Amino acid sequence: MKLSSFCSCGKKDRSLNMERPIPFLLIGLTTVLCLFILYTPKFVTEHDNDQELLLIKPHKEEDKCDLFNGNWVPDFKGSMYTNSSCATISTSKNCFRHGRQDKDFLNWRWKPEKCDLPRFDAKAYLDIVRGKTLAFIGDSVARNHIESLLCLLSQEEVPVDAYLDSEDRNRIWHFPVHNFTLKMLWTKFLVSGEERVINGSSSGIFDLYLDKVDENWARDLHSLDYVIISGAHWFFRQIYLHKGSNVVACVYCNVANVTDEGVVFALRMAFRAAFSHINHCKKCKGIVTLLRTFSPSHFENGLWNTGGSCNRTSPYNEQNIDFGGYEWEIRRMQVEEIERAKKKGKSFGVLDVTMAMLMRPDGHPGAFWGNQWMKGYNDCVHWCLPGPIDVWNDLLLALLRKLLVKA
Repeated sequence: MKLSSFCSCGKKDRSLNMERPIPFLLIGLTTVLCLFILYTPKFVTEHDNDQELLLIKPHKEEDKCDLFNGNWVPDFKGSMYTNSSCATISTSKNCFRHGRQDKDFLNWRWKPEKCDLPRFDAKAYLDIVRGKTLAFIGDSVARNHIESLLCLLSQEEVPVDAYLDSEDRNRIWHFPVHNFTLKMLWTKFLVSGEERVINGSSSGIFDLYLDKVDENWARDLHSLDYVIISGAHWFFRQIYLHKGSNVVACVYCNVANVTDEGVVFALRMAFRAAFSHINHCKKCKGIVTLLRTFSPSHFENGLWNTGGSCNRTSPYNEQNIDFGGYEWEIRRMQVEEIERAKKKGKSFGVLDVTMAMLMRPDGHPGAFWGNQWMKGYNDCVHWCLPGPIDVWNDLLLALLRKLLVKA
C-alpha cells in the first residue's frame, strides 16, 4: 500500500454515509499518525545471529553510549560456558576444579549507564576478524584475557593449536574455517628488560631500556591487523630505567643521584616507547591498536607475599571505589598516552576495563588456583574462568563492531 493511499489525512471518503460525519477526534488522530509516519527517521538494520542491531541514522545515538561507565547488575543467565565445557582453561584459572564452591560471582552482568552491552556473539566476532591476525601483547593477565576469548570463540569454532614455545608463554591458535589467527606475544615490560643476577641467583631487580622495545612482540608487528596491548603488574618491583648509557630514573630504589619516579612514571615511559614504535612501523598497514587499561588486584589484609587474600563473594558498587587510588592513576595515565599516540598517526583506541574490574573483588582465584609451588599464597591478580573477565570480550566485540561501522 502506498503511503499516500494509507494517509488520506482528513479527506472525505465519498463511500461513507455523509449523514454520519467522521468524529473530529478520529480526524485528529489520523492526522497525527500520518505525520508520525512521514517524519519518523529511517533505520538501517543489520541482522546478526537472528537479532536486529539498529543503527540509528542520522542521530547516531549509539555514539553517546559510554560502555565503560556503569554498574554490575544481577543476571541469572550465568556464564556462556563452564569450566568443564571449555578445554582451553589453564589449570590455575580453573577455580571450581580447585574447590571453589560459591557460584554467585557468575550471576552478574556489566550494565553501562545509558545503554546495554550485548552478550558475546562468537559468530559475529569471527565474521569480523575473518582473514585477520590479532595479537595480545602483555603478561599473564593478557594471557588470562586470551583464555577467556578462546572459551567464548570455541562455541562457534574449535581452534587449532598452531604453536607453543618451551615456556608456554608465546602461543598461536588458528581458526581454519574463518582463517583467523590469534597470538599471545609475551612481554613483562613492553620495552627491553633484563633481571640482574647477583652471586649466580636472580635478584628481583630489573634494568629497563626505554629506547628499545621488546623484540618478542616487535618482530611480529608488521604481520598483525589488531593488537590488544597491556601491562602494569611487573612494574611493582625494583627497577632502573635507562636511556642510552644513562640511568634516568628508578622505582623502589634508594640510590644517590638517581630519582625514584615511581611506578606510574615507569609505566608511562614504557607505553610511550611502545606506541612510538607502533607509529613508526613503516611495514604496518592499517594496524589497529587497543590498549586494555589496568586490571586491579584486590588483596586485603596484606600483599601477595604477606598473607593477603581476596575472599569476597559479591561485587562492590561505585561507592566502594577509590577514584583517588593508584589503580585510577595508572588508568588515567594510560588513556593520556593513547591520546598522545593518536596525534602521531596510526589507529589507537581504549578497551577500558578498570572501573568494571575495580568492582569485582569476588572474581579472583584467591586460594583456589592449585599452584603446587606456592602453597599458602593467594592469587588476587588474575581472574577465574568463567568469571567477570569475560566482560572484557563483550567490550572488545562492541569496539570491533564500532570500528566496522565507521569503516
